[in-house]
Amino acid sequence: MVKQFNIKTKYNDIYDITECVKKTVEESGIKEGICMVYNPHSTAGITVFSPWDPDGFKDLDEEIRRLIPTKVDFHHQHDTPQDAAGHIKSALMGISSSFIVTEGKLLLGGSQGIYFLEFDGPRNREYYVKIQAD
Repeated sequence: MVKQFNIKTKYNDIYDITECVKKTVEESGIKEGICMVYNPHSTAGITVFSPWDPDGFKDLDEEIRRLIPTKVDFHHQHDTPQDAAGHIKSALMGISSSFIVTEGKLLLGGSQGIYFLEFDGPRNREYYVKIQAD
């Protein structure tokens, strides 16, 4: 089973997709298996992060920007440094994550959520959730 979701993003924003993924797993009826969350975009990412303290998202954003600043001396896409930086951020953060499904539920830690990260934008984006039974 593969399900597509659409998101309208803003520049450099974070979107909580946890509930959509959990609901997809539950609706699939699969009791044991794997859930993959996939983003087909080269300037966006997927990550697992703790929503416990909202300031954690600020820290994540600041560290990503510190490590990969938008600059004009990238070797590719000189005329769009924001897009070039987005490619590097996406490559380092990753475009997919896999999760265990057990007893019909997504296995996440108590303080974990699944997030879509926009590194460019604004854009109309999509991501996919695939559920595979054992």
